[in-house]
Amino acid sequence: MRFIYYILAIAAIMPAAAKGETLSNGVILSETWPPRYPLGFDPMPLPYLNKMRPAIIPVDNGRQLLVDSFLIEKSSLTRIAHQPRKVACNPVLCPETQLEQGRYGTPGASAKDGGVWWDPTEGVFKMWYEAGWLHKMAYAVSRDGINWERPLLDVVEGTNEIVPGIIADSSTVWLDHFTTDPSQRFKMFLRSPNGVPGSKERFNYGYCMTSADGIHWSEPVKTGRCGDRSTVYYDPFRKKWVFSLRNAGNVAHSAIGRYRLYHESDDFMAGAKWDYDSLHFWMGADYKDLADPYIGDRPQLYNLSATPYESIMISLPQIHLGPDNAICRAKGVPKITELKVAYSRDGFHWDRTDRDVFIAASRYPGAWDRGYVQSVGGICAVVGDQLWFYYIGFSGNDGLKSNVYEKNGMHYGGSTGMAVMRRDGFVSHHANTEGGELTTRPIVFTGKHLFVNTDCPNGILAAEITDMDGNVIPGFAISECNPVTTDSTITRISWKKHKDLSSLAGKPVKLRFSLKNGDLYSFWVSPSETGESMGYNAAGGPGFSGGIDREGIEAYKQAKKYMIKQ
Repeated sequence: MRFIYYILAIAAIMPAAAKGETLSNGVILSETWPPRYPLGFDPMPLPYLNKMRPAIIPVDNGRQLLVDSFLIEKSSLTRIAHQPRKVACNPVLCPETQLEQGRYGTPGASAKDGGVWWDPTEGVFKMWYEAGWLHKMAYAVSRDGINWERPLLDVVEGTNEIVPGIIADSSTVWLDHFTTDPSQRFKMFLRSPNGVPGSKERFNYGYCMTSADGIHWSEPVKTGRCGDRSTVYYDPFRKKWVFSLRNAGNVAHSAIGRYRLYHESDDFMAGAKWDYDSLHFWMGADYKDLADPYIGDRPQLYNLSATPYESIMISLPQIHLGPDNAICRAKGVPKITELKVAYSRDGFHWDRTDRDVFIAASRYPGAWDRGYVQSVGGICAVVGDQLWFYYIGFSGNDGLKSNVYEKNGMHYGGSTGMAVMRRDGFVSHHANTEGGELTTRPIVFTGKHLFVNTDCPNGILAAEITDMDGNVIPGFAISECNPVTTDSTITRISWKKHKDLSSLAGKPVKLRFSLKNGDLYSFWVSPSETGESMGYNAAGGPGFSGGIDREGIEAYKQAKKYMIKQ
């Protein structure tokens, strides 16, 4: 009852504009949803960090990542953004089979948004990818996430091809852990390329379909109109399917080139029926996206795919830097697109504070990921202490310089690789040997045990809990805390006189962390000593039974043998 009371209290003191849906983190959406903003070069506003920030923040839904100021009232620590490292065994999937040579002799084996998911029902990783450039959707499996097998399926005899009736261009496959219909466990959005043979439509439509096994798919339902590189993802915080649609038409006619339109639906298949002309501008590249000094073209937003990770949505915006397609065709080299990172706490507004490249194109001749780097559906797998970001890249072939779009070398050699990062490792808050503190805004929880992700093997981390006015609650002072000296993505903070935090459940409090010579990445309050966060786990991973972390430390035990040595 106390928890419900504080949710109602939050709603009562929010601005009049914030009278829409209330999210699990206390954010109240505007009554007009989705919001409407004019097309332009301004960065996206972040109302939940400003006038619509909740007065009290519920923290029961996942690890609380400190990627922005949402949870932070005061800090003397230094914020540091981090990037993943590409693995030495890249690429993990490259064109080998006849199917992957494509229609025009342009080989490829790229997930191109596609999808890579851990399927707990079979205990394997599964990948959906494009075999050959602008060719066919195919399916692969892996027991370790690195070595992939192409099973011979009964869809097209002797191959791993799926959906044979549709030429593949843009795609997303989503493993839906939350559906009640087993026949719709997998969802696919698939768009054919512009001007496919036999098509009279200059700008094509997509198709939506479902599957029980990810191999045999339902009859496709035609979508509304959209540009290429359109994708889809699921936002479980709002229980919405979000169609991230590239603007259709000649990008030269847009002031900002390529950009995204937003469409959401409660139901995946019903959501396919959108009216393109009724869609509104969502997001594009802005004036903080700087042109590449060696290319000089204006940056554009090429794609925006996302995934639910713990308590927030994570996206890897694909930024197009150039050169123009005509130049790349003439040279037989891939255009340069690279991945940045963005965070959202309401599923619509994206915080792009960190503008450094998250996953870069290698850019040099002979590199498998020389250019055209793209994210993969699901964004990342959670494997013990690590996040695995599957991504694709193209090597190009400067020996193929055909004027025919499908036959030149700019899209040659599409392959799939990986980059690895610490779990929750997007942003840390660092203290030197002199130490510092970080105090949260008022939070409320129903759990019992405080956990942290910290890297301080040569330092020390402790915490205390205060009331709304900053007064230390008896028994929860720094001096009564059992400090930790460790490098761990899951470690418990405890106090000498209290076995757990049950006496504080439902009460608004603040956490004050004291840190010396180390980094703090996240905190969460778990219902048990095994440390499950009850947050979302992106594309999943070994040890997880579904889309929510209900396993905690137990998942780490099962994932230990999978983790990659860096």
